[in-house]
Amino acid sequence: MAKDRKPSPATAGLPPKPAVIPETAIPEIVVAAPAWRRLVPRAEALARRAAAAGVTLGGTDAIGMGAISVVLADDRAVRRLNARHRRRDEPTNVLSFPDCGGGGLILALGVVLREAGAAGKRPGHHLAHLVVHGVLHLAGHDHHHPGDARRMEMAEARILRRLGLPNPWRRT
Repeated sequence: MAKDRKPSPATAGLPPKPAVIPETAIPEIVVAAPAWRRLVPRAEALARRAAAAGVTLGGTDAIGMGAISVVLADDRAVRRLNARHRRRDEPTNVLSFPDCGGGGLILALGVVLREAGAAGKRPGHHLAHLVVHGVLHLAGHDHHHPGDARRMEMAEARILRRLGLPNPWRRT
């Protein structure tokens, strides 16, 4: 009989891998602001795991989603995009850009760090939450109405739990 092996720290808390991971579920991660690597431990790996989980566990809306990219940027880059596309001249935590082949997310380092600090959360946990949040937007989820917001929050909490991360909506 084979002994039960403990999962490695890299896979602890992850759901079992499906037999075949669709090519579209493997996101591209671009570190446009090198400070992400210094200020958020394992930022690329967290973003990759969170995006893949969002695509594969995000419900029926995510099943046909194409490839996605996640850009880890600074506040200035996100502010420019937010002004251009949403007419809001300020950085925001995450922007999502859907397209017919999947879409892209861009996250602002300073905003992510400030929000995590204000909420008493680890920056990596907040990063993972925002990536899942953005992927759900790309899959068609929204939070403009209370019922939709609650469904989206529940989906985020479920996906993060499968990653072994805390529920971002639970008050500590």
